[in-house]
Amino acid sequence: MTNNTANTGLKVALGIAIVLFIGLSIFSSSLYKNSKETEKQLTEEKATVLKDLTAMSAQYEVAMGESRVVNQNLVEAKARIDGLIDSLKVSETNIKSLWRYKSKYIALQKEMDIVLAENDELKVRNVLLSSSLDSTKVRLEERTMFTDSLLMQNTELANVVENASVLNALNLKGFGVIERSSGKLIPTERARRSDKLRICFTVAKNKLVKAGDKELYVQVIDPKNNILGANEQITFGEDILNYSVISKFNYEDVNLDICEFIINKTDNDFEEGRYRVNVFNGADLVSSSQFILK
Repeated sequence: MTNNTANTGLKVALGIAIVLFIGLSIFSSSLYKNSKETEKQLTEEKATVLKDLTAMSAQYEVAMGESRVVNQNLVEAKARIDGLIDSLKVSETNIKSLWRYKSKYIALQKEMDIVLAENDELKVRNVLLSSSLDSTKVRLEERTMFTDSLLMQNTELANVVENASVLNALNLKGFGVIERSSGKLIPTERARRSDKLRICFTVAKNKLVKAGDKELYVQVIDPKNNILGANEQITFGEDILNYSVISKFNYEDVNLDICEFIINKTDNDFEEGRYRVNVFNGADLVSSSQFILK
């Protein structure tokens, strides 16, 4: 009688263990499935944002192609979008990162409506002027009016930059250099001959920014989408930035020319192709550029 009771208890315990094992397996499978579905959704959402930004860049390209003259507002707006695209391509695929890029996309979309509307108005004015002016004297007056209009736009843009309480990087350029044993640097467009990459820009004067030690973050992306240099991360609230080098300088309320060097951590030559350069003030992209090494 005792043996029968013990056998019955053993069978019950074994049955409970089997049920728990099956339940744990189903739960683990469900977690793995949910993780994969979330990863798939985030990847699809990232692709959608990239697609939308690319379409926005194409609209600017069309508008610039239709203009007879260079509209600096279009050029700078397109550069900001292209820089955001490059940054998104190498960013981590997570909810916080995608939310930040979607927010910036919405802001750029609003800006695009304004910039394209101003560009359309400018084209209409040019058409009206062209149709009504036919003499040399009047054509010169047209050029003068247009120059004045550009001067006014540039003045307004300068006022906007001056009134912003952040430092901006202008005239961003990148190129390869050969370093002689004497220390002399020789610019080159050849990837295999480049010992370093030299990144130069101008920190614009801004009266609203207090003088003192400042820093900007430079990000250099090679043709294979690798971030060169230190490739270290820094966090700004919910934003994570991978940078190549921190550009540290003392700001004294004047335009400041700065150059930084990026070395290839591997012993291999630099890759041939297009290099993208982004400069960040904190988590905010303030300038973008690109160059090619042959």
